[in-house]
Amino acid sequence: MNRMKDKVCVVTGGAQGIGRGIVETFVAEGAARVYALDMNATDFPELERTCPAARGVVVNVTDAAAIEAFVEKAKAEFGRIDVLVNNAGITRDALIHKMSEADWDAVIAVNLKGPFLMTKYIAPLMMENGSGSIVSISSVVGLDGNIGQSNYAATKGGVVAMTKGWAKEFARKGAKVRANAVSPGYTRTPMIESVPEKVLEPIIARTPLGRLAEIRDIANAVLFLSSDEAEFITGQVLRVDGGLVL
Repeated sequence: MNRMKDKVCVVTGGAQGIGRGIVETFVAEGAARVYALDMNATDFPELERTCPAARGVVVNVTDAAAIEAFVEKAKAEFGRIDVLVNNAGITRDALIHKMSEADWDAVIAVNLKGPFLMTKYIAPLMMENGSGSIVSISSVVGLDGNIGQSNYAATKGGVVAMTKGWAKEFARKGAKVRANAVSPGYTRTPMIESVPEKVLEPIIARTPLGRLAEIRDIANAVLFLSSDEAEFITGQVLRVDGGLVL
């Protein structure tokens, strides 16, 4: 199928992990262009070689001027952005009494301010063109909390709250601009590969479907919400956690 046929897409944190999987999925589904925004350009050459419609762009999602310049460049090239995926995120875990202000501020900046700024500059273009889909990556931690992740949970819960507000705000004046969130469970990414199996085993045991999420599971959920197949879905949070939390 060509569910992203001719669409112009932006994926933050698009060089590795879940972001890379989303970029590859969009390209495979016929996107005209997928901009993979990331701070690390090391993976861009291979990404562009294997995914001809992808373009790596170095952008810090906390830098408003850099985001505005990128959006203007994309607008000049295509005149529109059809899909924005707010995926970029970091963790700086610690129990609350051990969490430094620096670690709090770093996670808030990337995980919460980043989606705010990306959406601030792209949503108006979508509204001007009358349509668009914004999908932001939350987490089961943002819905249910987790020990040692006060900063991360706050940002992912904030993403859900912003998503619901955006769904109302961006559909004004007849614009068909949708905003949804995907809430992954524990997913096999390069980041989680460093977690000992003895830590992961109890999580898998509590998951009705009996495994961790794979990157493709998250990418397919994002694909659905980004595509026209979900044209009557907005303001929703789609859990992709194998039933970990029911």
